Amino acid sequence: MKKPDNMTAATWMISSALLEAEDLETAFTHTLEVISKLLRAEGGAIWILNKSTGLLQCVMCIGPLDLMGITFENGIGTEGQVVTSENSVLIRETEKEEAFEGDIFDDQGFKTKSLICVPLKALDETVGCLCLATSREGGIFTEEDLKVCEHTAALTAMIIEEKGLTLTLPPEKPVLMELKDITKEYPSGEDVLHVLNGINLKIFKNEFVVVLGESGCGKSTMMNIIGAMDYATSGTIQLEGSNFSAPDEKTLTEFRRSYIGFIFQSYNLMPNLTARENIQFIAEISKNPRDVDEALALVGLTDRAGNFPSQLSGGQQQRVSIARAIVKNPRIILADEPTAALDFKTGQEILKVIEDIVHSEDTTVLMVTHNAEIAKMADRVVKLRSGKVSSIKYNAHPLHAEELVW
Repeated sequence: MKKPDNMTAATWMISSALLEAEDLETAFTHTLEVISKLLRAEGGAIWILNKSTGLLQCVMCIGPLDLMGITFENGIGTEGQVVTSENSVLIRETEKEEAFEGDIFDDQGFKTKSLICVPLKALDETVGCLCLATSREGGIFTEEDLKVCEHTAALTAMIIEEKGLTLTLPPEKPVLMELKDITKEYPSGEDVLHVLNGINLKIFKNEFVVVLGESGCGKSTMMNIIGAMDYATSGTIQLEGSNFSAPDEKTLTEFRRSYIGFIFQSYNLMPNLTARENIQFIAEISKNPRDVDEALALVGLTDRAGNFPSQLSGGQQQRVSIARAIVKNPRIILADEPTAALDFKTGQEILKVIEDIVHSEDTTVLMVTHNAEIAKMADRVVKLRSGKVSSIKYNAHPLHAEELVW
């Protein structure tokens, strides 16, 4: 008897599995398991377009990486281009493809050697895409593999539509600030240095966000623009629904003093003031400050209130810096590498303080760091690449600070 080819096998296996599926998650799991096994793919993912947000979201993945909860702007990367163009993509050897700059698999630490990405079409619209990364047999996919994937995607979409299966995406929290198409350019001799190339990001109420990316990708520049320490070249900023793209100097001053708190890597304490006086100074210029002694107690420094910075350890100085930020009662705290100069134990203690603030103070913390381990305790992980948001991952079960190891 002739051995069935991959197309026939895929049709039979996926049809059987999907017809038994009672929910969309099960249907997607069956699809990925079957196609990944048939084509011997090392990794695979299904992405669905959330029309209300314009974001692609991973709803199922298989392989060495956990892509669940990751979102990114539709139109970006291979996946976004496939959804917007409704055309399949086969990249046989990524190293020989000059236009290939990495995809979401690479962005999460996986080396893609070969890639297939096909649209998921329902009726007359494309609702998402199916992607496979790196075939185990030599790492190269073929045209036949692409056809099998296209057939699988079409079959999956047809059965899902026929069964009326729907995907429920989690609702968003209230938005504090939104960046839309933010660019930042600096003159560089006769040229222009493009640091931010169209940042789109929502910052939600009461969440912990970690921003990751290689040096020079624009992390600190984006943070400075969010904190009104620098200005965007173009784009718009919404602050709780109101345009905040070009505020006057008085509004900017009030924003910096009351809305935003800052935690710096280098502490930036005034050496001639005690811990309490450093915090009191900020409280006096804030619109609605909390009690200074309460802020000291929150960071565990009540007994060191009368010490000068030179009499405090690095971790204690950073705690003063945190207390100085929270004494404002800010809506957003920006933290730039707050643990970089600290040893592991002290850094972990500082992260525990920040974690407690997010959970108990109704405050959002946005942290820039090179330490990817810290991302495991974040509600969302924002990755920047080449001045753009390359992906956003939602952690369904964030770790606690004391569970981190680096």
